[in-house]
Order: sequence, then structure tokens, then C-alpha cells
Amino acid sequence: MKFVLRMAAREMRASWRRLIFFFICVSIGVAAIVALRSVIQNIRTTLVKEAKTLTAADVIVQSSQPWSDDNRALIDERLSNYTILGRTEAIETATMSRPAADEKAVATMIELRALQSEFPLYGELLLESGRPYSHELLRERGAVVRPELLTRLGIEVGDEMTIGGQAYTVRDVIAKEPGQRLGIFRFGPRVLVDYDDFTKSELFGVGGRVRYQILLRTYEASIEPLVETLEQTLASEYAWVRSYRETGDRIGRRLARAENYLSLVGFVIVILGGIGIWSVVGVFMRRKLRSIAILKCVGASTKQIFGIYLLQVLLLGLGGSVLGLVIAHFAVEAVPPGVVAGLKMVDYGLTGSAMLQGIGIGILVSVLFSLIPLMESRHIKPLLLLRQEVDRSVIQGKSRWEAVDRWEVVAAATVLIALLALASWQAGSLRVGIFVAIGFAAVALVLHLTGTLLIRLVKPLGRKGWFPLRHAVLSLSRPGNQTRMVLLAVGLGTFFILGTRGTETNLLEQFTLELRDDAPDMFLIDVQPDQVEPAEQLLMSLGAREVRMVPVLRARVTGVQGSELNLDGYEEVREHRWLGREFTVTYRDRLDPNEQILEGRFWDATPSTEAEVSIEPGLREDFGIQVGDTMRFDILGRTVSARVTSIREVDWNDARNGGFMFVFRPGALANAPHTFLAFVKAPLDTTARARMQRDVISEFQNVSIVDLRDILLTLHGVVEKLALAITLVGAIALISGAMILVGSVAMTKFQRQYESSILRTLGASGKTVRTMVLLEYGTLGALAGAVGGLGAPLLTWVLCRHLFEIPWQPNFWLSLSGIPLTALGVSIVGVVTTRDILRKKPLAVLRAE
Repeated sequence: MKFVLRMAAREMRASWRRLIFFFICVSIGVAAIVALRSVIQNIRTTLVKEAKTLTAADVIVQSSQPWSDDNRALIDERLSNYTILGRTEAIETATMSRPAADEKAVATMIELRALQSEFPLYGELLLESGRPYSHELLRERGAVVRPELLTRLGIEVGDEMTIGGQAYTVRDVIAKEPGQRLGIFRFGPRVLVDYDDFTKSELFGVGGRVRYQILLRTYEASIEPLVETLEQTLASEYAWVRSYRETGDRIGRRLARAENYLSLVGFVIVILGGIGIWSVVGVFMRRKLRSIAILKCVGASTKQIFGIYLLQVLLLGLGGSVLGLVIAHFAVEAVPPGVVAGLKMVDYGLTGSAMLQGIGIGILVSVLFSLIPLMESRHIKPLLLLRQEVDRSVIQGKSRWEAVDRWEVVAAATVLIALLALASWQAGSLRVGIFVAIGFAAVALVLHLTGTLLIRLVKPLGRKGWFPLRHAVLSLSRPGNQTRMVLLAVGLGTFFILGTRGTETNLLEQFTLELRDDAPDMFLIDVQPDQVEPAEQLLMSLGAREVRMVPVLRARVTGVQGSELNLDGYEEVREHRWLGREFTVTYRDRLDPNEQILEGRFWDATPSTEAEVSIEPGLREDFGIQVGDTMRFDILGRTVSARVTSIREVDWNDARNGGFMFVFRPGALANAPHTFLAFVKAPLDTTARARMQRDVISEFQNVSIVDLRDILLTLHGVVEKLALAITLVGAIALISGAMILVGSVAMTKFQRQYESSILRTLGASGKTVRTMVLLEYGTLGALAGAVGGLGAPLLTWVLCRHLFEIPWQPNFWLSLSGIPLTALGVSIVGVVTTRDILRKKPLAVLRAE
């Protein structure tokens, strides 16, 4: 063992420059995994700790309708069986507000929350004035507001603002609020008012977006049984129950998926680095043929020699992993506090589990990808001191198939199984791990076969008269050449880089918001039926270019009788995932431009008292609901049975007409309570838009206005952050792939030194040698780019459909661009590394050999 340690130290000192690329590959991959996992884990840990503060209660019971006396009595009866430590109620809605002193001022949308005196049950409401919060601030039409509302309305603390026809006095400004909904988008600044004041306003009981909440505090052990009891009690009502644990778990699950995806990206970067390691160790072992043969001549055993180089790999893997931790530390320290909207309290730092995972994966990948090249040392004989660069089958006197080392086959299988397990672990999904493993294995196999086919196809060109072409072909097929290794490294690098870029394009496509000339840019919500005609006339008189009123109703599916699915009650419906949620539905006599019939027939313009419904194809795909089936709906307490007469495909990305899962035939729902949603093309002039909002709110105080231009500005920052995050991840992959490309190609220069020196001694010019290299590497780059580029859409499809669950849009131009770009990149690297060889004197190289 002492001999192994001494030799490993000597080899490390002598060869560290050639192994520096090995070191860098490991450090970049480990840094990516540790940094990405740590940031997500920091956020998740903070959110779980703050889960009760985020909900301001242990259990929340919520409904979209005011609580009836029967419902209250039923809830009170169930609560009497538990120890309730605290109870309060709240109401949330989005509405409009403007300064009370200026009736001509532009109104702005706000998120209003009406509170009782017991709020909050958890957490603390902090005010910018520094004084403790008291419910007395809200009594007698007082309000506490977010600071941005003061800026929008141009008012100060002590001024009045109008909400729902009532004047409220701003008493203080919110610094930190418990019970807020975590998300990237709000309709407007938060405003807190008194519960009793709100119930006396014109907004109470109006509109379909009001949420009536009962907040409960109880013992930890009572939370789950309480939630289960209330869910069973309210199963047939427009109500749902959740606990703070569900909030924490839901956020935790989302962050866990993000963590697993980003870690999978980091893991794939490690795999690309592993390919580079494979290339480095393979070249390194070929450079050590004489040294290993000499060691065996003086009595060193195969196990000792294998141990020497395996120990080097372990030390390099450990050192690269430690360097990766240092890089990850500085990367995490550079994360700005507000990188996640609404979570400025997160303390970012490396987590213990991420560090252990990073070091473990770094060392494991180093060993796995070095294992097969290191096993070549078992076949090196002292004969190699006299005969270099010979085929193993020739040395052993066997056929090629007989010369295949069974232990190397076992080692290769072990590597594949280990990589599958690691990919599944990092992605948090065996399915995703299998997809990644299959994708890499398939591309690697195609690249290997491509290398074999290339050598056979170009062999006849070796007899051509042009010297650079002849020797480029001979170089591709000579023993010990890195043709297959360069194809593997470059092809897999291209495969992942283009696949990541394609995924980035698809992701950004989902968040790209474009305000088209023919798209509505303003919406009126909660327009009452008797307000439709006067609201439309007012809007047109104020300069609206187009107004379209769409009836909307809230409905739940309570039963299905069909050929494939039969559900007898709402309890059974709720078991079928999202089918049990509340839907917004409409009725009309025509298809919208963003819709087309896939199956069945859409009705004509004649109203009918017999209910018919057209559904979106997701209902057929997920639940098997077909044309001819009957669906039962609860629409604000009224039961409606409708026959499915058509299936419509909806382009959800077309914002001009919105989209609905269910569209009913006119007639059956005409008398049901409902409101209208107005799609408006407002004036382009800013002053005219402001005047329109002011006059509409003055005339119809229950109506809420959403100006899409303002929302676009709000979401623009979110899109920029998302684009930056995706671009950074893609940049990491690009840099890693480029480094592997450069390193894998550059490592072949050690095998070119002797050959180039012989050619130059025989009279070949530097231009001739460079032309040979350009032809050889240009061909390899083009083939690797073609295989990687054609395989990249498959990777993009897997990531889009099975990880992000978004539509997949192929980008064939991106895939095709990989061919010339990769060929150019490999050629440049080959020529640049050749310059280093050409600068050396041939005599010095020949003497060294």
C-alpha cells in the first residue's frame, strides 16, 4: 500500500497539468448541483417555517358564496367536537378604489380584505409607523393599505379613498402582513378594512370573485381530523377546506420539483463532465503505456497499478468537488434577496444535504467514468515496450469478439445502472431518470455506430492523390485515434446544449405576452345583466374601439352518465382530480375564432330549453367523457343536466377571446344568476383610458376594471426574471459543453505530436498539417452536430411534456444550426491545438518519444 501511495503522489506531481481538465469538469458539475439545490432548499425551508404565517391560521374554510344560516349551524356543530383555540372570519375580493376628494381621479384595482378583531391567529401585522397593529385602526371605516397604493392614488395617511361607494380613511401603511397569498401576481395593492363595514357596503354579496373565509386555530393533533370532518360536511357545497400544512406541502412540492429539475440539469452537466473525464483518462492511460509496462517488468502487480491510478481519480474527484463547493458558495452568496417575489426574508447559503450530495456525486461520477479506461491497465504487457499502438486482439492472439473483456462489460453495465439511479434520484422521478438514461444511451450508441460507419465509408478516400485528404482519412482510422471519443463527447454535448436551448425557447414562449392590435386590452368584471346595455353604450361613447359582453357563471360538475365514465354524485366527482373544481362557464350560439370542432356538431343560433354543452378535449383525454354523454352541473344551487354534443379544441394562447372548458347552448341558462365579462379595446391614448376607467367606476361602482397594459408591465419583470434564470441554466450547460468539447478535442494533441513531427521532418508544411486537421475535425464535428442536433428535439419533448407539462413546439432550425456550428467549433479547436504542436521543433518531440 505504501508503494501505491508513493507512486500515486509521484504520478500526481508529474501529470497534474494533463489532468487539470478532469479537475475542472468535476468542479463545475458539483458547483451547479450544490448551488441550485441549496437555493431551492433555502426557499423551501423558509416557506415551511412560515407556513402558518402565510395562512394566518391552522385551518381555513372558504366559499365563493356568503355563508348561509344552515351552513354556519352545520360548521358550528362539527367544530363543537374539537377544541378550537381561536376563530375569526374574513372576506377577500378584488375591486376598484379612487381618492374620495377627487371624483375625476383615475381608479385603480385593489385586493380588499375585510377582517374581524381576532385576526391574525398567527403571525404579526407590522405597520410602517412602528406602532403595534390594533383592530381599532379599522373601525368606523378605517383602512390600512400597502404603500404602493398611496403612490398610485396620490394620497397620504389621513386622506380618504372611495371603495364600493363608501369613503374609508387611511389610518396606516402595511409593512408586513400575515395571511397573504404567495404568488407572483396580484390584481392590485392590499387594503385591509373592518368586516362589519364591508358587509354594509354595496360590494357585499355582489360578484363571483368574493371569497368568504373562516379561519381556525386548534391543537396540532386535531388539524388533520378537523380538515377531514369539514370536507365531508361541506362535500356538496361551494366550499373547500385546507390547512397550513397543505399550503406548506403544496409550496414544498412545487419547490421540490423545481429543485429536482435544476439538480437534474446540474447532474447532466456532471455527466458531460464525466464524458470529458472518460476522454482525459483514456488519453492519459495511453500516454502511460510505457510506464505501466516498466512497472510490471520490475514486479508491480496489476492490482497495485490499478490502485495507483484509481487513487489519483479519487483525489482529483475529491479535490474537484471541494473546489465546486467553493464556487457554489460564491454563486449562492451572489443571489439577490428578492430573487423570489415576496420572499425577501430568505437567508441564502449552502445546505448540508446539498454539499454532501455534490461531493458524493462528484466522486462517484469521477470513478464511474474512469473505471473502464483504467481497466485497460490490466491488459498492458511488457511486450508493449517493443510494440506500441497495437490492437489488444493481436496481443492476445484472439478474435476481436473473444478479446472483449467480460469484466469491462460488467463494469459498463454497472456504470449505466448507477447513472440511471443517480438521474432518477436527482430528478425525483424514476420515469425522468429512465428518459434521460435512454436518451444518452441512444445518442451514444448512434454516435458509436456513426464513428464505425464513418471509418468504413471514407476508407476508399485514403487512396486519393491529395496528400491532406489521404492522411486525414488515415488519421481517422489509425489505431488509438480518438475518433469515437470525440464523436461521443461532442455529440452528447451538442445533444444536451441544443435540447436545453429548445426547452428554454418553449418555456419562454409560454410566458411571452404580446399585446396585439386586434386583442382586447381592458376587461370589465362583474357587470350585472341590467348593466350590460348602459355599460356598452358608455364605453363606446368614451372611445372604446370594440366592446364584447360575455355571460359568465360559476358551476360544478356533480355527476356524469356516459359510455366510459359514470359518477353518481359530487363525492365521486371530487375523486377525479380537477373535475371536481369550480368552473367558469358561458353560453353562446357561435364558435370563437380560437376554437374548432374536433367531434360532434355545434348547435345553431336557435335557443333551446334542453341543455346542451360543448367540452374541451382535455375532459375526453383525462376522464373519457364522450359526445352523447350526459353531465350534471350545480350552477349556484340550480341543477342542470346537459348532453355533450361536441368537443372543441381551444387555443388557450389566443387572448383575444379567452377560453372556456364548458360552453352551453343559449336558452337553458338564461334565467340562472350570472354576471358578464366585458372584453374592451380601449383607446390607445393614456388620458382617454384613464377617463374611461374613472367614468365607468363612477357609474357602476360594483364593476372592477383590469387594464391589461398595467398587468403586462407587472408581469414583464417576472418574465425577465424567468428568462434570466433559464438563460443562466442554459449558459452553464453551454459553458460546460464547450469546455468538454475543447478539452476532449485538445487532449488528442498528445497523440498528434509524434505523427506531426514525422510529417514535418519528411517535408510537410504547417499549412498541409492544418488542412489535414481541418478536414478530419470538420467531418467529426459535422457528424456529431448532426446526431446531437437531430436527437435534441427528443430531449426537448421529454422535458416539456413530462417535466414542465407545457406544449412542445419543435425548433428544427435550431437543430439544423447545430451541424455547421459544431463543425466550425470542432475545426477551430483542432486547428488551434495544432498550432501548439507546430510551434515545437520536430527534433525535440522525436527525442522525447
